[in-house]
Formats: sequence, structure tokens, C-alpha cells
Amino acid sequence: MSSRRLEVFCFDERAGELVDDTQGLTFVYDETWLGRGMPPLSQSLPLDGTFAREAVTAFFGGLLPEGAPRELLARRLGISFDNDFGLLEALAGDTAGAVTLLAPGHAPTRGGDVEWLEEAQLGRLVEELPRRPMHADEDGEYRLSLAGVQDKLPVLLGADGRVGLTKGGTPSTHILKTPIARLWDTVINEAACLEIGRRLGIEVAHAQPRRAAGREFLLVERYDRELTDDGVRRLHQEDFCQALGVPARRKYESEGGPGLLDSFALLRRAVAVPARDAPRLLEYVALSFLVGNHDAHAKNYSLLYLPDSPRAMLAPAYDVLSTIVYRGTRNMSRKMAMKIGGEYRPDYVRARHLERLIADAKLGGAAGRRRLRAMAADAPIAARESCSELSRAGWEAPVLERIVEVVDERARWLADAASVARVGRARS
Repeated sequence: MSSRRLEVFCFDERAGELVDDTQGLTFVYDETWLGRGMPPLSQSLPLDGTFAREAVTAFFGGLLPEGAPRELLARRLGISFDNDFGLLEALAGDTAGAVTLLAPGHAPTRGGDVEWLEEAQLGRLVEELPRRPMHADEDGEYRLSLAGVQDKLPVLLGADGRVGLTKGGTPSTHILKTPIARLWDTVINEAACLEIGRRLGIEVAHAQPRRAAGREFLLVERYDRELTDDGVRRLHQEDFCQALGVPARRKYESEGGPGLLDSFALLRRAVAVPARDAPRLLEYVALSFLVGNHDAHAKNYSLLYLPDSPRAMLAPAYDVLSTIVYRGTRNMSRKMAMKIGGEYRPDYVRARHLERLIADAKLGGAAGRRRLRAMAADAPIAARESCSELSRAGWEAPVLERIVEVVDERARWLADAASVARVGRARS
């Protein structure tokens, strides 16, 4: 079988070439990219080329949907489920970050058509998205890809509030997320959790719940897009699994995926200002603990790159959903995706676990405990205000009351543990 190739662009400049042969995927950086001092596509793909095929597969495969959406996509496009290259060839025009994959001899175009949707059309799109992931079509009119198992779609939000589908080289500005099947009120759940984070002073993705023709969806502003005088510019990003060369199928720590120790170590060697970003990551972990987000795995934390710097920064928090509120009605795990100080079970998190967490983060013990205590003190008020605001805006739902109850309970636990934790104590 002859090899197949795709040109890899980042920030609309050629970064290298992706090759698919009998052994799998390989990637080689372009000499011009290397000569200009551009950042690596991934921490797992260093510029000196000292990386294995597994890292290439983890990074590029990590641009694609997972689970049921991937299966439906593959079937609709007539591509094998496990064919990363084929799916990238069909979908990877507008991805997470600034990466675009094109056929040899092609280059990114500036601009392109936008299909602006009327309310009825938008409502139908939201309804159809679970059956037609990424709005994919065999003709390749839409080349859109986002990672994850939830039904979502990159879209463009116009100045008049209309939502549009991007074609050609037009970057999307938002992510449209549909309700999660078999769960209830997930749109308002995620909106509330992100708003709680914002009120706690945490940098979170901006999101708003919306309706179109009676269909609910969440519109999330993309933090990997920047508005300039010339239009929307893509910024590069990668999630922690990609950065660590771990395939999406092993995103959970219990499956051999990254834990918080790995995550803080990655952050310290990758970002420009670890003293700023390590405390921010600690806040993200505490926010997920407080709202009961047990699905905060390594693909839910990301690094963000700017084109004029070889170093990264921690991206805002995203995909924050209280999963514990569904435990009574659905078979949701009681364990967290990542251990806190060696403990998976949130009900058993104690002072010694926070000691290990803060030590793993290499933060000053006193400063780390102060921030955790402050979050615990402020969280109940932030939860009530966030949920009340959403209710007044027409989004009243039973899940909001349950989120407030969870935050109240978790805040008490966190306050107690952070008040007695002593980082100097021997680690257990």
C-alpha cells in the first residue's frame, strides 16, 4: 500500500506533513516552521523530531470525536471507525486550536462562505446533530472536527446574534453543544457550573444557554479564537492527553491516563509563567470538586499557544458539568476522573489528600490552602446567585437546586480539609 499524505498547517502556515503508511502515522516538521522559531504542535511532538509514532497518533487522533459520534461519522462518510487518517482527511478543516489538514498542494484560504441559519433551521440542526455529528456530508462541504463524546459543532456567531455554519477557510467563533442524551437539563447544568466558576474569580469559558424552535443548546465562546482587525484568528491549543502523548481511549487515570501529578508537571515545563498557571489549575480542580464534576479527565484541561511565543499558557476551564447530580437516576460513577492526593472518592477527601495535591502542584502550602478556603467560603453564595440568575432569565430547572445542594455539601468538606491541612507533614 502506498503512503498517503496531508499538509499540516498551524496559524495558517505550513507546519509539516502527516504521512499514513503501513506502519501508521508519522509527522515531520517543515524546515521553514523550525527556522522561524514557531511553537511545537504539541509538547509530545518536540521540534527536534525526537518523538514516536504513538505520540503522532495521540495528537492528531485527539482532534477527532470519540465514541458514538465517531462511529456515526465513520458510517456516514464511509470510512473505517479506526482510520484516523481518513477521518482527518474528511473533517480536519476547522479543529480545536489552529491546526488545519489539507491535501498536498493546497493551502488555507482566507474567508469563505457562511450559511446563516434562521431559527427553524437552527432548531432542526440541534435536533439532527446526534444523528449527524459535525454536520458531516460526503461531499466535504463542512470540514469540522472537535474531540469528545458529546454532540457539538463549531459555529460562527454573527454581530446580530445569528448562528452560522462555516465553510472554506472561515474560522468558527463558538461551539454549539446539544443536550446530552439520557441525562436531564445538561445545558443549564453546564451553564450554571461555568457561571459559578466565573463568580469565584476563575477563568472559565464564556457560555450561554439558548433555544431555537423549542430546542435547547449551549453556545460556548471559543477561547482558541481571537478577534483582530483582519477578522477572526485561530489560536493553537492542545489538551493534556495530546500534550502527554496519551490516546483519548486512555484519558481516565484509572485506565492508565494522566493524573494531577502528571498534569502539574506538564504545566510547569510547558507554560511561560508556571507561578501564574499552577494556581489556576488548582482552582479548576477545586471547582470540579465543588460542583461534583467527576468527569474532569485529561482531555478537559488544555494548553493554549500564541503564534509569537514558543511557550504555552493554561487555557480557561471548560466542560464543567455536575455529574454527581445524576447519580440517583443514572449509572454515573461516584469516583472522580483524577485522584485528589491519591483519593478517587470525593466523600473521602481529607486534609492529607489536599496536602499531597498542593505538594504535587508545588505551590506554597499557605497560599494554596488560603485559596481553597476562600473558594469554599464563597462557593455557596456563588452557586445560589448563579442559579437564581438563570432561573430569572427563564431557565428554571430542578437541576439548579440540586447543584446548590452539592456545592453546599462539598464546600463544607473542602473548608474543613483546607483548614487543617499542613503541607509540611510527611506524605502518606
